[in-house]
Amino acid sequence: MPLYTPFFIVGFMVIFFLANWVKVLKEYERGIVFRLGRVLDKPKGPGLVLIFYPIDKLVKVSLRTIVLDVPPQDVITKDNVSIKVNAVIYFRIIDPKKAVIDIQNYHYATSQLSQTTLRSVLGQVELDELLSEREKLNAKLQEIIDEHTDPWGVKVSMVEIKYVDLPQEMQRAMAKQAEAERERRAKIIHAEGELQAADKLFSAADKMSKNDVTIQLRYLQTLTEIASENSSTIVFPIPVDLLSKLLKK
Repeated sequence: MPLYTPFFIVGFMVIFFLANWVKVLKEYERGIVFRLGRVLDKPKGPGLVLIFYPIDKLVKVSLRTIVLDVPPQDVITKDNVSIKVNAVIYFRIIDPKKAVIDIQNYHYATSQLSQTTLRSVLGQVELDELLSEREKLNAKLQEIIDEHTDPWGVKVSMVEIKYVDLPQEMQRAMAKQAEAERERRAKIIHAEGELQAADKLFSAADKMSKNDVTIQLRYLQTLTEIASENSSTIVFPIPVDLLSKLLKK
């Protein structure tokens, strides 16, 4: 047996243990150390971390915000409309120790809780409220999910309803409703315009009736406009007021 064989074995063991003892955690990572099955008080990291393998076991936890896409859920609204709704959840770990000890899989648990909460909350509102008050529903969903995930060391910062899939019949009915609403607004605007025009004409007629000269000038101005547009002969009646003025003179 060569003399260098024991040194080779010892060197290999030293390298093996050093590789398992020395760990490097990134800025966004924390390490939970279990020593003989018991967790140490404070999370380790970031930077260089020494653990004593095989006595210690290190579990890494990321503190970055996680984007969770909630799959489409079948929801029956309060007014008995069947729809599919999906959402997106933004959450992160604020207590790595709780996220490792108090829950088996915080990512899966948050996903399942989000799905059940989405069906429960949206099932208590009508379709019109779901479509028009998304911000209010988003805030309510965020508050409920965050309250339930807080014991796990998980902070839900934002919930956004992503897409609402309506049945074809409901889409056609809503399109007809929107078209009828646009026609109603157009008629109201047209009526308001006619009313304002009538008020202006009434005011102008009232002012012109107080002065005969104003009426005559307006009459002559109208004749001038007609004559400038066409070169044909125009036959028109002369106002009695104008004739009476001439007869007097």
